[in-house]
Amino acid sequence: MTIKHERPIFLKPGHNAGDLVESTRWNILTEERGLVEVEAHLPEHLLNPRNQLFGGFTGTYVDMISIYTCRTLFDDENTFKWSATVNMRIDYFAPVLGPTFRLRGELINDGRTTCLVATHFLDLDGNKLVYAITTLRKSR
Repeated sequence: MTIKHERPIFLKPGHNAGDLVESTRWNILTEERGLVEVEAHLPEHLLNPRNQLFGGFTGTYVDMISIYTCRTLFDDENTFKWSATVNMRIDYFAPVLGPTFRLRGELINDGRTTCLVATHFLDLDGNKLVYAITTLRKSR
């Protein structure tokens, strides 16, 4: 299923993390149970001196995609109240360059109280730039 529309992924403007990465400007490409893909842009204020995504901000993108992926498991948007990141591991393969790139979140395991999500950063040619695994504690 491919959905292309403009709306905040899960944070309205005014949320620090969402505003930092300008998530309200992302295009949702795929949204289905346990799988999301978005096309994101690289804001200038997140660049390192080499004009690449500064690695310290990578976790913000990972957290947002992981939470968004976990939320797809619930039919009612209000059922998923919150989550807490329990663990996150990030592997860097190549620099993330702008102006746009893709983020894909895949559910690896849906447990009773936790979700394990893989996040892929891809360039527009499909090359893997960053890979992350996140464990989220979920609340219903």
